[in-house]
Amino acid sequence: MTGEPRIGDVFGELLRDALAVQSGVGARPLAGGRLPRPVIEVIERDDGLINGAPAAHYLAGPEDWQPYDHRAVDRVRGETLDVGVGAGRIALLLQERGVPVTGLDTSLGALKVCRRRGVRDLVHGTVDEHVADGRRYDTFLLLGNNLGLIEGRDRAPAFLAALAALARPGAQVIAHGTDPYGTSDPVHTGYHERNRRLGRLGGQLRLRLRYRELGTEWFDYLVCSVAELADLVRGTPWRLADVDDRDAPYYLATLTLTG
Repeated sequence: MTGEPRIGDVFGELLRDALAVQSGVGARPLAGGRLPRPVIEVIERDDGLINGAPAAHYLAGPEDWQPYDHRAVDRVRGETLDVGVGAGRIALLLQERGVPVTGLDTSLGALKVCRRRGVRDLVHGTVDEHVADGRRYDTFLLLGNNLGLIEGRDRAPAFLAALAALARPGAQVIAHGTDPYGTSDPVHTGYHERNRRLGRLGGQLRLRLRYRELGTEWFDYLVCSVAELADLVRGTPWRLADVDDRDAPYYLATLTLTG
């Protein structure tokens, strides 16, 4: 016993169990030996902060979405790549609307849940790996705060270049982000300052996910202001064309392909 979690497909396992609890089909984690218990995603930050969030929101239908999710899907046009498809909530609605949508995720377990829920077109891998498949898209979705997949200054150019390599002329990226700097909580403001001293963006999180006995490797996930996003996009094949901040501190950023 080391006290450390076993590395595994945390996201896939928790989505599988969340679907079982929601649907009543399949093995479910039990509390007290009988009753299904809520599936909780544990998020551990590298300074020791631990948060937990119910996983049921990954399965939520449109009636339970936030307003910015609805505004995001209303902007979709053409062949669409849902990056970080998760349990497929966005892809399923787009399919119902007749939009040709592909779900991309690095979690095999998540893709299995998507398939069980009816998402038809799924790809396992990163955006960089998907470039080799020769597919091209008109819209890229980074919803569910998945602007964070940019990770930080070091990763942003390659990530945005991969999206450009997958893009048709005139393509757009619709990304959901959160401005992290409105807080006065010293737990967070102190973390921002520590990051800056290390040469990182203030909201560049170093995280791992945990569920039951499983954990992920540590990874970077970016929470940034609109101004920081504009700096990251500068010099890439994309330009920041629009920001919808009606639900601040949450925002939708639309990037359009230049040239």
